[in-house]
Amino acid sequence: MESKKLVFIFILVLNLITTQVLCECTCEREEDEGKKSEALKYKLIAIASILIGGAVGVCIPFIGRIVPALSPEKDGFFVVKAFAAGVILATGFIHILPDAFESLTSPCLKEHPWGDFPFTGFVAMVATILTLLIETSSSAYQQRSQSKKTAFDEEKSNMRQTGHVAAHTHATHGHTHGSLTQGEGGLSQVERYRIVSKVLELGIIVHSVIIGLSLGASESPKTIKPLVAALTFHQFFEGVGLGGCIFQAEFKSLAATIMGAFFSLTTPLGIVIGIILTNTYKEDSSTALIVKGVLNSASAGILIYMALVDLLSPDFMNPKMQKNKILQLLSNVSLLLGAGLMSLIAKWA
Repeated sequence: MESKKLVFIFILVLNLITTQVLCECTCEREEDEGKKSEALKYKLIAIASILIGGAVGVCIPFIGRIVPALSPEKDGFFVVKAFAAGVILATGFIHILPDAFESLTSPCLKEHPWGDFPFTGFVAMVATILTLLIETSSSAYQQRSQSKKTAFDEEKSNMRQTGHVAAHTHATHGHTHGSLTQGEGGLSQVERYRIVSKVLELGIIVHSVIIGLSLGASESPKTIKPLVAALTFHQFFEGVGLGGCIFQAEFKSLAATIMGAFFSLTTPLGIVIGIILTNTYKEDSSTALIVKGVLNSASAGILIYMALVDLLSPDFMNPKMQKNKILQLLSNVSLLLGAGLMSLIAKWA
């Protein structure tokens, strides 16, 4: 009799544990914890706040045109760029990559194939390699175009010159050869930053649309309220990083304005789309998880590559910084500060 009681108690306890586990691992959409009107109010506040924060952030590097100390030729710009690179690096590692892991390892997805292979790391790696290939291919194409144009222009100019045929031929050969060598030496800093800023904006925009869509589709005021301030600072710091690249790329005013406006509008636009799709978009559906996870993984790979290879490495290996111990120290502190602040924001966003 005692043994039957023990068996019954064991089965009862096992049943309770199983029920508890199943309750914790649910893929059903959570019920609204507040009124939809209150949630909508916070969403509208978020749209305005994030739009202003992103716009101010992306404009800050352009203050260098007004404040000489922050111009690219001055040491202060190295410190600002180090801070911005730290922000972008933390965005990739702390904000985006963990979200991608969470999406692609969700219990709401089928065990096969999503549980059999680390897709998050794989997609991030592929995105990093593709970024490298795009950058090198773009640079090679521009170098070849410049070399051909320079050679043609100089040949045309030399043909107009008068003088001895032998002297003319020798001068043409020597001048053209020197120009080609210069073209093969690499792109100018401005042209390199134009490529970097375009690829960087692509990576940031993908992530911005996703976080905007998630916030807009949420109907819980308790979830949205802390995200308003956190995402505002998030977009502000990302804007500083992107704005620094756009500023150094020396785009024309119209192109720089379009790039800045496009960045500022992506997250608010994502929120608006999320509000429209509130009744149909299910954050925990398999399709939403896969799309969100893959895009976040790719975005993380792009941002991590850009921060380390295109932003930090050239500046920290620059002889100007390596010969100046104070500048090196300030840049290191600025890098840690940018990465630290952005990592801290991950507590709320």
